[in-house]
Amino acid sequence: MKERLEALRSEALAELETVDSPQLLNDLRVKYLGKKGALTEILRGMGSLSAEERPVIGQVGNDVRAAIESVIETKQAAFVAAETEMRLAAETIDVTLPGKKPEAGAIHPLNKVVQEIEDIFVGLGYTVAEGPEVETDYYNFEALNLPKDHPARDMQDSFYVTDEILMRTQTSPVQVRTMKAAQGKPIKVICPGKVYRRDDDDATHSFQFNQIEGLVIGPNIRMSDLKGTLLQFVQLMFGKQAQIRLRPSFFPFTEPSAEVDVTCSQCGGDGCRMCKHTGWLEILGCGMVHPRVLEMGGYDPNEVSGFAFGMGVERIALLKYGIDDIRHFYTNDLRFLSQFVRM
Repeated sequence: MKERLEALRSEALAELETVDSPQLLNDLRVKYLGKKGALTEILRGMGSLSAEERPVIGQVGNDVRAAIESVIETKQAAFVAAETEMRLAAETIDVTLPGKKPEAGAIHPLNKVVQEIEDIFVGLGYTVAEGPEVETDYYNFEALNLPKDHPARDMQDSFYVTDEILMRTQTSPVQVRTMKAAQGKPIKVICPGKVYRRDDDDATHSFQFNQIEGLVIGPNIRMSDLKGTLLQFVQLMFGKQAQIRLRPSFFPFTEPSAEVDVTCSQCGGDGCRMCKHTGWLEILGCGMVHPRVLEMGGYDPNEVSGFAFGMGVERIALLKYGIDDIRHFYTNDLRFLSQFVRM
């Protein structure tokens, strides 16, 4: 048995000398030292030896195992060192290369427009009011003079949670809440926020968009005050050359009501494809607050009057930046958004 162990040592050491890969090294370790390896197979025969021979053969077996393990460990360390050397060479960093400058972010164009509109109206003495996006039917419709059978209440236009709760379709509920909280005192507020309607997404519509509405209530508020305010806003937003015109319209919560157009930013009013050769672009809706809305808000329409207006932020941004598709604002295309870094 001793001779077999010595022969095994010589065979294993000779074979280990030719190893050229970690996989082959592991295969030889299993072959000679594994549970079913050659050394284990020989040592299983120690049961037939005499008591005097067992310690001697056991020592020889341990020496053979130690010799083979020593070579395997040396080879394994050499393979690890070689692999590390290769990785270091492949992953070498040239510290003399210039570093990458961090890219500067920018305010999203829609947020930028909201901030600009807020700044304009705050400068005109308005305060900013906010309210919940999940609203009750009362605040979203009834208090704004929209009866139960009004088309705007149709399920096709609104996202209803229950029969009495829905995602707000306009920021007008914030105006109602502001009126009730004011308890008959004068009001001068704008109400920015997200609104939701059941529209199909296309170049000019989205199921979720941003709106800013304004409300002024007090003694002797006239239609001329509304027109002057909107002209001031338009000229601060689009430039001193911008002009507006008011066209009669209908809204349940204002009377009289008007649609407001602004001179086309592309042609300056001369007429082009963008304005369909009219020289005007629709920008917002407005009107004098309906007496019924004043009453439901806690005001006496015989003592006070008011005006209200509402605009889509996306619409303002489209006109201001000359963008032709509202979906650009929501697709997170950095090629589009990077244009606004320095604006």
